[in-house]
Amino acid sequence: MDRATRRKLLEYQRNEITEHHIYRKIAASMKPGKNRETIDRIARDEMRHYETWRSYTGREVRPDLVKLWFYYLISRVLGFTFAVKLMEQGEDNAQVEYRSIVARIPEAGIIVEDEIGHEEALIRLLKEESLRYTGSMVLGLNDALVELTGALAGLTLALQDTHLIALTGSITGIAAAMSMAASEYLSTKAEETSKNPVRASVYTGIAYIATVLVLITPYLILPNYYVSLGVTLTLAVLIIAFFTYYLSVVKDVPFKSRFFEMAGLSLGIAFISFLVGFALRTVFGVEV
Repeated sequence: MDRATRRKLLEYQRNEITEHHIYRKIAASMKPGKNRETIDRIARDEMRHYETWRSYTGREVRPDLVKLWFYYLISRVLGFTFAVKLMEQGEDNAQVEYRSIVARIPEAGIIVEDEIGHEEALIRLLKEESLRYTGSMVLGLNDALVELTGALAGLTLALQDTHLIALTGSITGIAAAMSMAASEYLSTKAEETSKNPVRASVYTGIAYIATVLVLITPYLILPNYYVSLGVTLTLAVLIIAFFTYYLSVVKDVPFKSRFFEMAGLSLGIAFISFLVGFALRTVFGVEV
């Protein structure tokens, strides 16, 4: 075996032992059941892959602790489905590399089949309860971004006072959050679904209020209302990017089209509201 191939195998070996420990830690944090059994099975497969590479290199390799804790913490904060699917996306590149050495190492083909099997098993078997409520979260988040960015843009030019804009925006946002939560409760209760209406309304309300707090914050800490508006719009785009990416991973939906659609709606309405605020201020001669 030449030195370059040996170096590659050691890298593959480290990836496999790292992923084995990641899956084991995620499984240990889960309740007993089908999800945990699936993760445990994949952890055992990763160890078998590690042992295959070790039989060629003749060396023990330690896991990448930074990667291990990174994915484990992600699983605790954003859910095990997101962490595992994000990690499986990284294995796509590994599958291509494994295929490139099948001629020299036949076992690499078996490992590729296992990796593809992991992905299919995850998509088919992992069912995280909180993901049933992503629709409610999207509803709260989307409405808050569209409505509040528009309201803040209009208020910025109409009122021209950061604290007054923050106060008015907060009242508007909190009232809208309660209204959205109530609407989600009633619509979920009327549907034939396994979702709990109370939980659906709570997810909607929390997503809405959290977005309101983030968008209002620049007006509370920055003295210039135009700068505050610019920071608020930037934060709105970042929220859209993060949540769209999250959904693209856990739901296997395209990122770009959904991101540009949502960002375009929020920024477009904000621009129109800004013009409306300017027009109303000019027509009525309001000075605050």
